[in-house]
Amino acid sequence: MDHRGYSKRIMDANAKADASSLGVQLGRYCIENDISAVEIARIVRVSKMTIYKWFTGEWEPRPQYLTRIEAVLKTLM
Repeated sequence: MDHRGYSKRIMDANAKADASSLGVQLGRYCIENDISAVEIARIVRVSKMTIYKWFTGEWEPRPQYLTRIEAVLKTLM
C-alpha cells in the first residue's frame, strides 16, 4: 500500500507519536487503510488541519470529540 493520501512527514510523525492518544490511534488506522483525512474531518466535524494535528500527536482531541472518534474507530474496525 502506498498511502498516497499522506505525506511522509505525517506518516513518520504518527509512527513516533504516543499511541495512547485516541487521535494518534485514529491516524494509524486511517494511514494503514488509506482513509482520507478529509473524510474523517467531515465525519467528526472538525477541520482537516485538526485531523492532521491529532494524527501526529501535536494536539489531543478535546473531550467533546472523543466519543465521535471512538464511534468512527468502532465503525471502521
